[in-house]
Amino acid sequence: MAKTVVEKLAEFGQSIWLDNLSRYLIESGQLKGLAEMGVRGVTSNPTIFDKAISQTNDYDQRIAQLAKSGKNTFEIYDELTVKDVQDAADIFSPVYEKTNRLDGYVSLEVNPKLAHSAAETVAEGKRLWKKVNRRNLMLKVPATEAGFSAIEELLSEGMNVNSTLIFSEEQYAKTAQAYIRGIKRLAQNKGDLSPAHSVASVFVSRIDTAVDPLLDEASGLKGKAAAANTNLIFTKSREIFSSGEFLALQDKGANIQRPLWASTGAKNPAYSPIKYVSELIAKGTVNTMPDNTLEAFLKSGEVKEALSAEASGAVQVVYRLKELGIDINAVCAKLLKDGLVLFENSFDSLLKAIEKKSQSILVV
Repeated sequence: MAKTVVEKLAEFGQSIWLDNLSRYLIESGQLKGLAEMGVRGVTSNPTIFDKAISQTNDYDQRIAQLAKSGKNTFEIYDELTVKDVQDAADIFSPVYEKTNRLDGYVSLEVNPKLAHSAAETVAEGKRLWKKVNRRNLMLKVPATEAGFSAIEELLSEGMNVNSTLIFSEEQYAKTAQAYIRGIKRLAQNKGDLSPAHSVASVFVSRIDTAVDPLLDEASGLKGKAAAANTNLIFTKSREIFSSGEFLALQDKGANIQRPLWASTGAKNPAYSPIKYVSELIAKGTVNTMPDNTLEAFLKSGEVKEALSAEASGAVQVVYRLKELGIDINAVCAKLLKDGLVLFENSFDSLLKAIEKKSQSILVV
């Protein structure tokens, strides 16, 4: 059987993960089918679960059972999402084994309302790690100032971490350093470094969505800010993970924290649906795609290296934007703030949907 473009991309050195998870995907066999055609992991977030639970009836029977057993709204949410993640992790367990733990991960977001509390994030991360009880779980932690401490702490205890909502190069660098500190502590505690894996989720398309309306056509810069910013982060990653500090850890079995390109669905209909896939192909990275982007890539995608550690072109784009009064770092800071609010709102919406369904069930 001919290899899919996703399988060819994996052979090249970039893994594709699905940015979606639902009970339907699991029970219909679609998720297993995607794993068999070369998709190597799954990411989820509060917005994804909100859509899956509030906009379908797929969870209603289980909500009814849990509500009648006396579970409160948060406990029902916890049971539903943990079960989805466990089942998805089991589906991707063969990928985890086949790739020698490089891929096969399923990411579960720690309660986004804890994003500014390191201690609470760590406590919740530990609880979820124990409850999910799957070696191929990745705990998603936002890359906030508190999050950096939590990332370090969770990694120091050998848990896998997906550091998320990264927008700027500075934010990425802090994430990578938190990873190195955590792995260093794990080594000091005589822990086995080889099973501990992490990705740094860099959000891409939202940058063009924010910057494009500030540009006129004559600038020639529309649709270029996101790729340039991502290229700078990719270059910083190569720099950090070729440093003597990390190479000493690598000699002890440490894995590189791979950059993961997130928010890769093209929001602008004028752009190719695979713009943020084709422009970001690079070895040693992950691209997590929503369903429609993955479908488009399977149909028309090509494997051709696009990102390079040589970032002079990206630097030039950022410089030209600054000349036009657009500070990419300020844009990234606002997007982080907005992203945290968005996930909190999705989390609230999800809990309200569960509460509404629970109450209607109990009244009946």
